[in-house]
Amino acid sequence: MSSFSSLPYSNLKNKNYFIMGLFLSRNLTSNFLYPFLFSKKLSVDLFPKQLENMMCLVSPRTGRHLQRYDKGCRQVVGCIPYRYKSNGTQDKEIEVLVISAQKGQGMQFPKGGWEIDESMEQAALRETIEEAGVVGNVESKLGKWVYKSKSQAIMHEGYMFPLLVNKQLDNWPEMNFRKRRWMTVAGAKEICPHTWMKEALDVLVSRQIQPQPKL
Repeated sequence: MSSFSSLPYSNLKNKNYFIMGLFLSRNLTSNFLYPFLFSKKLSVDLFPKQLENMMCLVSPRTGRHLQRYDKGCRQVVGCIPYRYKSNGTQDKEIEVLVISAQKGQGMQFPKGGWEIDESMEQAALRETIEEAGVVGNVESKLGKWVYKSKSQAIMHEGYMFPLLVNKQLDNWPEMNFRKRRWMTVAGAKEICPHTWMKEALDVLVSRQIQPQPKL
């Protein structure tokens, strides 16, 4: 392995970001970075570009040794990232962010395994950052769905949360092998192959059209 001192300057100019990324180990990522992003006090204006650059160097979690199971069902959590469209009206029409699947076709919402060292909401936010590269407020759970894995002969418990996006990152951990796209609700339901995700989206839409309680 070449030392940093033997590398040309063009490879060294981001050395500081690279070193900081190496220090963002699994434990530091779990105990500092994602809890920081999960904080209700986080402001978009306070999200430093340096932090975003480091995030793209953090390897997504892999392996199943910390995976949660309930009676043999793998527990999976995810988010439906959404934002309000600016259509010149007072109607709160939303659009949602979908991402390409690593295997298979179609687009889906970010999701992944819930692990034993994190809360359900933290896991949902982590998966959304890793796969979709957006940050926002994780809202109350949309529900629980049981479905069969298409790649394995096991059942999964899927939990989905809405995430109101307040920051879209230019750099994120899976940016090199995932595409992302903002779509209408109808477009997302057409392109997503997972029935349980479509049902979660229906729940989110129903929340948007419910009358707000008077204060």
